[in-house]
Amino acid sequence: MLAAGLVGRRNVLTLPAFNSWRTLHRTTRHRSSSTAALRPELRGIGNRDQLQSQPQSHPQRLLTRGFKVMETPADVFRGITDRFAGVTVDGREENVDKNISFRDKLKKSLDFWTANKNRAIWFRVYKEQADWVPVLAENGFDFHHARTGEVVLYRWLPLDESSNLPTYAHTLMGVGGLVINEKDEVLVVSDRYAMIPNSWKLPGGYVEPQENLIDAAIREVAEETGIRTEFRSVVSLRHAHGGSFGCSDMYIVVGLKPLNLDFKRCEREIAKLQWMPVAEFLEHPQVHQTNRQFVRTYLDYQRRGLTITCRDDVHQVLKKKYNLYYVEEEQRDPSQA
Repeated sequence: MLAAGLVGRRNVLTLPAFNSWRTLHRTTRHRSSSTAALRPELRGIGNRDQLQSQPQSHPQRLLTRGFKVMETPADVFRGITDRFAGVTVDGREENVDKNISFRDKLKKSLDFWTANKNRAIWFRVYKEQADWVPVLAENGFDFHHARTGEVVLYRWLPLDESSNLPTYAHTLMGVGGLVINEKDEVLVVSDRYAMIPNSWKLPGGYVEPQENLIDAAIREVAEETGIRTEFRSVVSLRHAHGGSFGCSDMYIVVGLKPLNLDFKRCEREIAKLQWMPVAEFLEHPQVHQTNRQFVRTYLDYQRRGLTITCRDDVHQVLKKKYNLYYVEEEQRDPSQA
């Protein structure tokens, strides 16, 4: 709930594309469409997804979206290959025979992968396999990323080709909810642990893994203020570097329509909140100039009848759902014309 760019209670780290094969073995999230707001294809009240577990085994060697289980000798880690000739070994999908040590199996595996002309070798190691880490480090593996309960190490095998592996997630994603009611009042909060005491800002916080921007803004506003909302328009984007954990920081402001007016303050993180007249907000000495700019931009969109809307779509090849944001003319209610 802390403003994006400050140390918050959430770290947003998403897996890179080359690890997407995990969806074959691990929990898969399916995002359901939210209640319709202004138009059927637009998002309304934010509904959180339900996790749906789809455990899968390997009764045969399968090829799915460019990833396949390797055919390997019994004393070599099986792993899964990707379209870049890389191999990913998941510690929970592999067995280390009692008659052969992890060190010996790793040595034979590296010899096999080298002869097979594989490139990047990835090991996903879980807490219960922590003793693998020093052995991997001794054999040329380096740390790529870590999160609670697991760490991923990698080694680039080709000697005649430089590594072009992407770095792990380097940007934190935050959202702010710009909520204006019919009285031309904007919903504002003062953080309990604000860098500038008693300053006013928009409610918001970090986007959670597998959560889209609009749902995150709706959720954060509800958590901090108790105000339920529906989507109206994306407003603006702020990009900065040198944020928490050395990451870059993106902060997206989303315009929302309130569905109730009686707020309930999150006492843990919010010191004060109120409906503040827009005119007062735009002149308030304890409001940062960037926040004032967000409101001015949103009001300008409304005057021009524009909105940055969102449409759900599905990737033609990957068959994965994504959100497409674009500018369009706002559909006005004829009775208010």
